[in-house]
Amino acid sequence: MADALANRLETLLPGGRGVWVPMDHSASSFPENGLMDTDSAVDAAIEGGADAIVLHKGPLSYHVARTAWSRFVCHSSMSTIHGGPRSQEKITVSNTRECISRGAIGISGQVNLGDPAEPEMILRMSNITSEALEAELPVLGMFYPRGPNLRPDTSDPTMGVAHAARLAWELGCNVVKVPWTGSEESFR
Repeated sequence: MADALANRLETLLPGGRGVWVPMDHSASSFPENGLMDTDSAVDAAIEGGADAIVLHKGPLSYHVARTAWSRFVCHSSMSTIHGGPRSQEKITVSNTRECISRGAIGISGQVNLGDPAEPEMILRMSNITSEALEAELPVLGMFYPRGPNLRPDTSDPTMGVAHAARLAWELGCNVVKVPWTGSEESFR
């Protein structure tokens, strides 16, 4: 692993663990409780000891300039509740170079397993991880098993979450966000 990537991962995951605060939800649906006043939300996360805050590019630029904090991750996937049958299809709205220019230390993207547009989302995530590798930028993959075509193995107590985490790793993500499976045992 290249030095810059290793150093960035250690900053975001000190000792291999970290607390990341996602604040990307108001792009999908607004108003969103807790994100009406992003200044207060970001300040509270920083003061509370968060290791990273995940934001879309507009708020990221604003908060980098406002706080000079250096541990923002730029979320590059987006859709809204107004997208009708395609509302769960995440498209890419920023690239690695732009995220770095805006002050991000990492980039994230999302895939919804079982969605009719799953293949396109996988390709978009693959493009993100390829670009990020060249830039030595850590990648957070947000992987959710929740689409109408989801077919988890009947013996899988995680109902597809384990597959989602594995897919993120297979695509080259350094960090993965998946839904809670309901128990510590099944989450391992």
